[in-house]
Amino acid sequence: MSEPQSRTLPSSLIDAHFWYYPVVAHPPRHCLLVRVTHWITTLCFLALLVSGIELVISHPRFYWGEEGHSLTPALFQIPIPASRAHVKTGYDFVLPDQNGWSRSLHFQTAWIVVFTGLIYAAFSLRSGHLRRNLLPAQLSWATLSESFANHLRLMPPFTGGYNLLQRLVYLLVIFGLFPLMIWTGLAMSPAIAAGYPFVVELSGGHQSARTIHFFATLALVLFFVVHVLMVYLAGLRTRLLPMLSSRYPAPEEQV
Repeated sequence: MSEPQSRTLPSSLIDAHFWYYPVVAHPPRHCLLVRVTHWITTLCFLALLVSGIELVISHPRFYWGEEGHSLTPALFQIPIPASRAHVKTGYDFVLPDQNGWSRSLHFQTAWIVVFTGLIYAAFSLRSGHLRRNLLPAQLSWATLSESFANHLRLMPPFTGGYNLLQRLVYLLVIFGLFPLMIWTGLAMSPAIAAGYPFVVELSGGHQSARTIHFFATLALVLFFVVHVLMVYLAGLRTRLLPMLSSRYPAPEEQV
């Protein structure tokens, strides 16, 4: 009996689509710095999310502009009880106030993210990681729409590298949403507002920065959920092991 023939694709087809295709290949191997910064950022994001939820519960009303408090009209309000009695939410009870530890954890963790992000950005520029693995080789509406449609159909992934849609989303998250979160977070700091008022002014005001911060968080949560789902669908061990140890799983491990 003849041995099975491996499937290959013309390089022109892969370059043109850079998308999902049922081809045998290894997932991308990540260097140590990328793996370390990835997991530090993941843990920090979860800590920021938990502490941020507690901060929202303390005042689940959002405003636009510079001023905003319980006696001013809200831009919108999350329909949950607050953890502070003076914040009127329509409920006749308040939740336990966790504002102390959550504010401290949020502030300290945010600075870890800032320094981790700076290290990652410097490495990406200096080593060529940004050019090789994140910047799209080609960009057109045809390839982008095809990538998006195949994602919705949950087609098996081409594992030879990041596809076009992945690259664009990673660029948006790393160089768009995370810097926006940091900027608006600084704009909510009284010390930054006093020393560098332009940070607040460019955000549209203290309360505008808080509202933008909230919606950017929702976008990051959506990315996190979809990212974990796609890793699971593409093969949890196949994708997770190279990010943990840079070792490809053995064939019997690829379940």
